[in-house]
Amino acid sequence: RYDRNNQSYRMLVSLCYMVIKGLLQTTTDGSTKLMDFLDEQRMCRLYEKFILEYFSRHYPQIKTSAAQIPWILGEDCSSAMLPVMQSDITLSCGNKVLIIDAKYYSHTTQVQFDKHTLHSNNLYQVFTYVKNKDAQFGDEPHEVSGMLLYAQTDETVQPNNTYWMSGNKITVRTLNLDCDFKEIAGQLNEIADEFIS
Repeated sequence: RYDRNNQSYRMLVSLCYMVIKGLLQTTTDGSTKLMDFLDEQRMCRLYEKFILEYFSRHYPQIKTSAAQIPWILGEDCSSAMLPVMQSDITLSCGNKVLIIDAKYYSHTTQVQFDKHTLHSNNLYQVFTYVKNKDAQFGDEPHEVSGMLLYAQTDETVQPNNTYWMSGNKITVRTLNLDCDFKEIAGQLNEIADEFIS
């Protein structure tokens, strides 16, 4: 049970519980080993939350949230049955917005006929978020951009591209998590610094 006195330990206790549940008995030397105990969906949520909390903590001058983006519809249109557009990470500084869609996959690209391409549904999703957020500003001066931020895998082909699509910048990057935390922080700082500048 958590109350005012121990509430700050909730995340740490949950993380410890998750690790303990992931321990497996083995027949090799040593009593336990850590299994691949999380599926991609759960790891993706952890990855999203890590990035969100990093920017929130280290960049207080940037408004950081997992904001919903409204559909920009005609006056006579109903939003009935339209899915909710829930961003993973939205960074806002004045009228400058960066929408980050964090993706944690075992394969960062899809391959067909030996050709690597981005996951089309990911690109369509971030593009839709960006265009609806962009339309929300109307005639106000603003800048809305989007980013697909994949957790880097050990594949040889890693996406690292910037596209201008219908007046908005869409960036595709990978975040290397297999390194010292200082290096991970450096990669995230580079994103924030580029956004602020």
